[in-house]
Amino acid sequence: MRFVNRSFIAAFNVALVNTCLSILIVILTGVSSCGQIFPTANTYIEQFNLQGTLPEELLSTKTVVFYTPDFSEKQLGDAQAYFQRSGIDAVTYFAMDMLTAGVDVTLAFHAFLTKREISNIIFLEKRENGFRISITAFNGHENIVEPKQSAWSVTNKQFDEALKVMFRAAAVGLERENMLINSAVEMGLTINPILGKRNDFFAVDLKVDPLAVPMFGDETLDRELEALLAANYPFKYKLMEPGTTEKDMRKQGYYYVVRFIHTRGVIAKELLGYNTDKTETALVSVTYPDEGQQLKNIPANTPVFKVYFKHIDSQNVFLGTKWDADLTWQQALLNGIRGLKAEMRIN
Repeated sequence: MRFVNRSFIAAFNVALVNTCLSILIVILTGVSSCGQIFPTANTYIEQFNLQGTLPEELLSTKTVVFYTPDFSEKQLGDAQAYFQRSGIDAVTYFAMDMLTAGVDVTLAFHAFLTKREISNIIFLEKRENGFRISITAFNGHENIVEPKQSAWSVTNKQFDEALKVMFRAAAVGLERENMLINSAVEMGLTINPILGKRNDFFAVDLKVDPLAVPMFGDETLDRELEALLAANYPFKYKLMEPGTTEKDMRKQGYYYVVRFIHTRGVIAKELLGYNTDKTETALVSVTYPDEGQQLKNIPANTPVFKVYFKHIDSQNVFLGTKWDADLTWQQALLNGIRGLKAEMRIN
């Protein structure tokens, strides 16, 4: 008998619960009229109060930079040069769509920022009306930042001009203590969202252990999710309210939770520990549009969804036997379920 009580994986959407604190529900962009679920750089940053001041200790503590993927190496180098002149110790750079890739990824970033003693976060965006630089504090909690959190921000059609405004604001308002700042942009550090063992197969225990499926928090999407699961998932599951912690899921008797990654395909593969080739322009994905299996070529830098199953107690992750990411969350979830059924020879 299936347990259906509305809810589903805040997979990477419903952005992340702080076990003790509040839930950061990030806002979407690609699901159009269905609801505000899957965040981009713009919707993520729009949650801030962008009329704030620079963090008081910006020039005496460490900072991490997140940038939209359309920045060139030269532009990032220009930014680092201004940060160095200003006294901003920008220790490393990450693509913005890594931060917003999913619940487990955000938790991994929290661990990284805490370990590296990061105090501030800078966001660099290319926008239709130019460039935006936003600077705020790392809140120290698992959600990284709070909704309505104060942030300093400047927008300008010219990136160099935006950097100059930032430089002047820091020089006038803050006392500099950072002196030894790297002149080069540091990139390519590994963020690992998998705390347990990584497995390229499905968990056989799903036949008997119930699955928790946190919901989106959008009525239309949750109805669609409920129907999709009822028609396709062969084992016991229950839809969970958005923001339900894994600890609470376990207390309710659920051993596994389904999670999403949503980012560019090449980044999704990297985050989940797949071998990647930087020269690849397209990734071959296994998809199940019906019950039959097909191959689909998806450009490497196209945003995709990838579903995986996680054992709550061990934090072991089960990715399935094939790369089955797809362009929509619905098809990615179907790919995961139908791949599971195929491996377990379930009609």
